[in-house]
Amino acid sequence: MSDFQILIESILQLLITGVLVGALYGMMCVGLAMIFGIMRVINFAQGDFMMLGMYATYFAFGAFGIQAFFGAELGAYVAVMAAAPAMFLFGWIIHRLMIRRVTGTRTVGMEADGHYAQLILTLGIALILQNGAMILFGADLVSIRTPLSSDAWALEPFGESMPILLFFNKSRVLTALFSAVAIIGLWLLIQRTFLGKSLRAAADNAEAATYMGINVDKSHRVAFAIGTAVTAMAGGLLATNYPFSPFVGLEYVIIMYAGVVLGDIGSVIGAFWGGMLIGLIQQFSTLVLPTQLQNATIFVCFLLVVMLRPQGLFGRNVERT
Repeated sequence: MSDFQILIESILQLLITGVLVGALYGMMCVGLAMIFGIMRVINFAQGDFMMLGMYATYFAFGAFGIQAFFGAELGAYVAVMAAAPAMFLFGWIIHRLMIRRVTGTRTVGMEADGHYAQLILTLGIALILQNGAMILFGADLVSIRTPLSSDAWALEPFGESMPILLFFNKSRVLTALFSAVAIIGLWLLIQRTFLGKSLRAAADNAEAATYMGINVDKSHRVAFAIGTAVTAMAGGLLATNYPFSPFVGLEYVIIMYAGVVLGDIGSVIGAFWGGMLIGLIQQFSTLVLPTQLQNATIFVCFLLVVMLRPQGLFGRNVERT
């Protein structure tokens, strides 16, 4: 095989991996966009909600018999769906007991519109979740290993004319498809239902939405719960390919915020494409940089977008208030 063929094969393989990983990142970012975009809450605990989703999926897969009933291959994805309602309820309770006190109309008159209180509160929640998980689950790395995680489809796209062999990891392909279906379903919920219209109205102008009879506090609670559940599902899918510990959220929360800002703070689809772009940047950076500098490349691109196009790559070129 010539050097040119090796280069083409490397580029195509990185493109495939970037798309598959980026779809999962996109799902993480969409969960945060539901909270950050609709409620304007700077949630430092989002990565730890993802961590809880990973452990919820892990225990649902093993301890509650889903693996035994559905098998090792299908069981992991059933466990992800089983963990989602529990994480939705968890997000609902967290908002009801704590987040609602520093968001919405209650922030009127507060310094910086309550953002200081939000930062302190969500950082405190993150620390409690991290240390509580370490006490309950220990600091050892665990993962959900299925036969699909170590298996792949092989494809020769150009046949014998150019002997290039590409691999599609089965677990990552199914994870990407799961992520895409979940995001399409969420987009339809937001665009086609009365609940979705209420969420968009509460995001655009909470005061006007209140005058129109919309319960803004309840809309924010639903948005927070959905955002928690979506990110937790992304964590469960991530757990089928990567080991994790109670502090895994720290590794991904900055990536989530970068994806939301790269796409468009107020758009679910924009956040998904922002996460997809991060996956591609991560993978293609390895062509010229060591693997350890993948995230540094992301932040360089993030800073360039903030300076040159602050509304995001997929946002409308209008002034935001």
